Amino acid sequence: VRDVALEVATLLVQRFHYMAGASNTATYMHGLFRWGLDFFDGSCIGVAWWIPPTKSAALATFPQNWQGVLSLSRFVLVEGLPTNAASYLLGRSMRLIDRQRWPCLVTYADPAEGHKGTIYKATNWHYVGDTAPEATFVLNGRMVARKAGPHTRTRAEMEALGARYIGKRSKHKFVQTEIFQKIK
Repeated sequence: VRDVALEVATLLVQRFHYMAGASNTATYMHGLFRWGLDFFDGSCIGVAWWIPPTKSAALATFPQNWQGVLSLSRFVLVEGLPTNAASYLLGRSMRLIDRQRWPCLVTYADPAEGHKGTIYKATNWHYVGDTAPEATFVLNGRMVARKAGPHTRTRAEMEALGARYIGKRSKHKFVQTEIFQKIK
């Protein structure tokens, strides 16, 4: 597991993640490579993509230090890897993060996509409940976020883009922090 280029990670997300897209920035972007065999970014077989969440999401997660929250925004593996590939990538990726700067990690599992958060539970994250349901939109067969940089689009703006409203969805929320361990 090592740093990987944004372009490589984007291609993997487009091909293997149900959202088929992601942010155009990252605080950390770690790729999974076969041990001793792959040297080039094009050989990447998995990605852990970390960015800070929105201020409101960070405040809801870790109000005592909302600027210290980092979100696992995308996590993807190519098909056919060993069953421990996910926990291996996630664990190694978390070790590469400056935990003094980012004491709280947060991520979400989408039950509407059949995700239960099993990998997060297996790597010692804590389930803290479900998020409030949010409006969900689809454009050209893929889900699209209402958030565009600092602006959150309204339903009318989303529909003007050609996006179709498919209802409200909540996600399972998981947190990983040493402080959480102490206060629980």
